[in-house]
Amino acid sequence: MVATIYVQRGAKRVSSSYTRHGNQEANVDERRAARYGRIYEQLCGLIDGKSPDLIAAMSTICAVLHAKMSHHFWTGFYFVDGERLRVGPYQGPVACQILERRGVCLEAVRTKRPVIVPDVESFPGHVACDPRSKSEIVIPVLDGGEVVAVFDVDSSEVDQFGEADVEPLKKILTLLCPYL
Repeated sequence: MVATIYVQRGAKRVSSSYTRHGNQEANVDERRAARYGRIYEQLCGLIDGKSPDLIAAMSTICAVLHAKMSHHFWTGFYFVDGERLRVGPYQGPVACQILERRGVCLEAVRTKRPVIVPDVESFPGHVACDPRSKSEIVIPVLDGGEVVAVFDVDSSEVDQFGEADVEPLKKILTLLCPYL
């Protein structure tokens, strides 16, 4: 099975194709979907009406996802700060503290859309905060139609994220809405 992930770049649409093995992909997707569902329920109990503020809610999301999703190498948030991004709560190795001008996270800010990168080496302008990062997914956090932060997850292996990750992660990020 061949899947194509599209990354929006300005007016151009760039595609990256990769191959997965039929039943193996379905089994992984089903298990991952079920895990996301359990994580969402756990996070509801930890955040809904309990987190004192946005930072606490973000920290809880990072901690739980990082602990429960074994393919997460780095799990965290960056806040929009003018034309750059400033690191927020995260789990994993030391992060870039400021992101400017280029990279997957800023692409998600520019397009206001999730960005999936199966192989970061093929993403022009990728910012390598840690050279062990091999694939990435970034989901923008919107408040009133404006991106206020991005949720960024890196994996130390290529091809670890796909379209099946987008909606469950967006659902988890809705837990931040009362704090925005």
